[in-house]
Amino acid sequence: MTATSMTAADAPHGEHSGLAATALAAMGVVFGDIGTSPLYTIKEVFGGPHAVEVTPDNVLGILSLVFWALTITVSMKYVLFIMRADNKGEGGIMALTALASRTANASPRSLWLMSALGIFGAALFYGDAVITPAMSVLSAVEGLEVVTPVLTPYIVPSTVAILIALFLFQRHGTAAVGALFGPIMMFWFATLGLLGLWNVIQYPAVLAAINPWYGLAFFAEHRGLAYLALGSVVLAITGGEALYADMGHFGRRSIKWAWFAFVFPLLYLNYLGQGALILNDPKAIENPFFLLAPSEMLLIPLVVLATVATVIASQAVISGAFSLTSQAMQLGYCPRIQIKFTSEREKGQIYVPNINWLLLLTVIIVVLGFRSSSNLASAYGIAVTLTMMIDTILAFVVVRALWKWSWPRAALFLVFFVVVDFAFFSANVIKILDGGWFPLTLGFTVFALLSTWKLGRKLLYEKLRQDSIPLEAFIASLQEGGPQRVDGTGVFMTADPDSVPRALLHNLYHNKVLHERVVLLNVLTEDVPYVPESRRVRVDVLDAGFHRVFVRYGFKDDPDLPRAMELCAEQGLSFEMMETSFFLGRETVVTMPISKRARMARWRQILFTWMFRNADTATAFFKLPPNRVVELGAQVELS
Repeated sequence: MTATSMTAADAPHGEHSGLAATALAAMGVVFGDIGTSPLYTIKEVFGGPHAVEVTPDNVLGILSLVFWALTITVSMKYVLFIMRADNKGEGGIMALTALASRTANASPRSLWLMSALGIFGAALFYGDAVITPAMSVLSAVEGLEVVTPVLTPYIVPSTVAILIALFLFQRHGTAAVGALFGPIMMFWFATLGLLGLWNVIQYPAVLAAINPWYGLAFFAEHRGLAYLALGSVVLAITGGEALYADMGHFGRRSIKWAWFAFVFPLLYLNYLGQGALILNDPKAIENPFFLLAPSEMLLIPLVVLATVATVIASQAVISGAFSLTSQAMQLGYCPRIQIKFTSEREKGQIYVPNINWLLLLTVIIVVLGFRSSSNLASAYGIAVTLTMMIDTILAFVVVRALWKWSWPRAALFLVFFVVVDFAFFSANVIKILDGGWFPLTLGFTVFALLSTWKLGRKLLYEKLRQDSIPLEAFIASLQEGGPQRVDGTGVFMTADPDSVPRALLHNLYHNKVLHERVVLLNVLTEDVPYVPESRRVRVDVLDAGFHRVFVRYGFKDDPDLPRAMELCAEQGLSFEMMETSFFLGRETVVTMPISKRARMARWRQILFTWMFRNADTATAFFKLPPNRVVELGAQVELS
């Protein structure tokens, strides 16, 4: 658990200004998704498939549910509690999974279950990365039909054009415009608050909605309909998990102060304003957000501002998908694919071309298939609520196993938040046939890919280890005479530092020589976000000119082996790159015949083989000089 932060009153002036700057920057990334929820939440509650009748009691009941959903799930669960469960300052479901996996004396089955839960939650994020841009941008552009119905046919084409431009821009990175995101979103939230305040003044009775009694009374009176309404109320908290996921970029204190001092009050004030508006004019439910504008002259500027805000919100989700892919690669759940760094100063700003184009294609299919934000609302929410429930379960493991909470205290935490999470999730289950199947199908597909790659790599490693020779015995045999030694350094990458790499054996078999100096290079990714350079490398000196080098990276580090090898000089092992050759094993995986029993299902074998053949090379991933790399291949049949 992180140390308790000082209060704002105790912080020096310099820390106040630094806190304000990072809180402003967080506006443009952390709160984009949840900050654009007012575009569609109230509209769906009172105008969606399970529309609630517009009456004073119903409006106050819904506004009360929205307030307490934001308070319990976002403020209490994420901001005040789960954000304390950081992995060296980093948050997100991968960090939470890593923390839960450190449970002492846990059985292998329990560790597997926690890892599977975490990876499934991460897989569901890709569904969110598709739905969020489509839903947000489409709901903003729909403001055009409020301006004039003549523009209605242009909503879908305009949305597709904006999304194509957004994804095309990804290769340039966000460094150039990132500084604008914070001020724009700050202006967006100020606009939300002012529009809400203007309408609350017209109908101040809506302020009573903060009283939880109205939410309880709404449930007592309507029961089934109130339960179905939760499926739309949950739209108000989509994006809440992003506060935890982006904690590493801005810090817990900045996000906490931005949320409580600025975002939450203005966000909820807008919801109150929409409630006041539809009580004054029930016809406004057609699009209550844009009709908040006190003058028609403000409609077009509001549509433009809303579109910019939704683009920024989409950018944050897309960047999150890139970051999650990079982490999955480092942790061994995803094959190596090309990653480009778009900023020399910010290591977290990356661009993953393959993921970018897949997301764009899927988002366009979603927009063309659903065609309106109301239709998309049926697909939105189920993946998010399931992820939130997984976060609660993993957080329970952390508080019980790592923070040493007593069973009664930990159980109280679990029951309270799981009941809330399950209520939202189960209310969204009815959406499955209306579109909720899409993010779930996408999530299960990504989970199948990630889990298949992890299992396949494990079986491949075990197969290679079975055929290996102990390193100690091999070096001892060289003392009695061996192959001819040649000048230079041969670097052999190996997953098992205690065995002879297959590439070394193949080199001996084909070329009948061994370099004067042999380096066995082992790369390990630890379950921390970053490993400092002081701990990056360790060099072991062995007999017969052999060295063993261990290189450690965090799951958010950028692997750069030439740079790591430079650090070896401090431990007495220096490299002259023009006299160094890198030898890599290039295995070709073949599927087992159907007649043989296999530990991996045949469909998984075929999938893993396809992923293995299309993975990026180790040369590019580790930034090795291509003209110094030799690849030696072999066929491997998974057992």
